[in-house]
Amino acid sequence: MTSRVVSVFGATGLQGGAVVDALLKDGTFVPRAITRDPESEASKKLKARGVEVVKADSIDKASLVAALRGSEAVFAVTLPVIPKTEGKGEDVQGKNIVDAAKEAGVKFFIWTSLPSLSEYTNGKYKNAIHFEDKQIVHDYLRSSGLAHATLLLPGFLENLWNLGNLKKTATGYTIAAPSFNATNIQDFIWIARDVPAAALALLRNYADPTKQVNGKTYSVVSVRLSYGKLAELTAKALGVEVTYTTGPPTGLLPVDEMWDALAEFGWYTSDTPAPNPDLVALGAKFSTVEDFLEAEVKPRFGN
Repeated sequence: MTSRVVSVFGATGLQGGAVVDALLKDGTFVPRAITRDPESEASKKLKARGVEVVKADSIDKASLVAALRGSEAVFAVTLPVIPKTEGKGEDVQGKNIVDAAKEAGVKFFIWTSLPSLSEYTNGKYKNAIHFEDKQIVHDYLRSSGLAHATLLLPGFLENLWNLGNLKKTATGYTIAAPSFNATNIQDFIWIARDVPAAALALLRNYADPTKQVNGKTYSVVSVRLSYGKLAELTAKALGVEVTYTTGPPTGLLPVDEMWDALAEFGWYTSDTPAPNPDLVALGAKFSTVEDFLEAEVKPRFGN
């Protein structure tokens, strides 16, 4: 039987690594990790688990075509390039991956994306280049002729430690984020659980035309709450005081414009119920914030 290979970009990172884990556990598909450095420690750990690791650079389309040969599907994520480097931005990388997938005969393409904040805010905020570039790739993918689906991602709950949003204080902890006050509502996902759940649901159903997966954009939302409520639930999980405070700007214009835009205009996934019923209907099982706090925050921050 021919293996159903899913080539995964970002396999040594948070999103792609979680998808590789889910594919290995599920067993329906065989993950292939695409990386610039197959000899990195993270790559070696994947190899030790039996994962095929293939070298390719998203700036080099020829290397991508070779790496994607024999893949049934692609899970593609690119990292923000801030400040943007000419010829190496996410828009260039994403387009190269799309072109290579098409040339290699890939049957289905999953793109994790963000919307244009310039469009979302009617031109008020134009400098969040990581949003603009991902939207460019989304539009390019849509016009490519490849069967595909786009995952629109909100805030990452893992940023409590990855970005240091949860910090120790004399009496407990504080959560801080720029621009947002304690009552601003934000959409979140637990990346390590919810992105793989969505990706697997799409991979299992894309070939069934009755499911109408092709060409669709899915907002991956599992948690919707204010930062004040997040602090309250975190305090309950840890058994200590947890407060919320509005943090200072980051000093990076694209990132600060992102926070300002979302605080003023609301989260771009807010029209979608949490969890997304379309993904639930495809079999995706999403987590609650209580699940996340119990499994991830208590072991990291609990006494």
